[in-house]
Amino acid sequence: MICCVCKEREAKVFLSSIDGDKMQKVDLCEECAKAKGVTETTGFSLADLLLGLGASQEIEQAGGGVQVKCARCGFTQADFKKAGRLGCPECYNTFSEALEGLLKTMHKGLRHIGKVPESLRASRDLTDRLKLLQKKLSKAIEAENFEEAATLRDEIKQATARLPSSTSV
Repeated sequence: MICCVCKEREAKVFLSSIDGDKMQKVDLCEECAKAKGVTETTGFSLADLLLGLGASQEIEQAGGGVQVKCARCGFTQADFKKAGRLGCPECYNTFSEALEGLLKTMHKGLRHIGKVPESLRASRDLTDRLKLLQKKLSKAIEAENFEEAATLRDEIKQATARLPSSTSV
């Protein structure tokens, strides 16, 4: 088995965390285990290992040294560091700034789009763009900004021409 952190050396340290009916495992080589302080039972954060190196420090730094606490469930940065998960849906808003940086390092972006065939994705993106253009057009007309409205109308015509006939906005 290969180390989950460096992905180079053979894992010699195996950690398991059981929470309710879910079990999470982390396999580490001796060097990575020492670097993370795994030899000490209180020297490492399982959240750091499961969510990526430095995850809990990133949460703490985003708080600017102030202990941020969820108003709904009382979850703190320390709770996140210890558990590796958030306490309630409101935590995502409370810790949004810190989570944004964390998610950017873990994923391609901040918005989950799933796996979609390229042709469908292009069609969906074009449909989303059309909706946005139509909203902008409505606002421009309300504001009586007719020059911008004309430009937006032309963009909508061009985008509509590229849209497959089976897709409607």
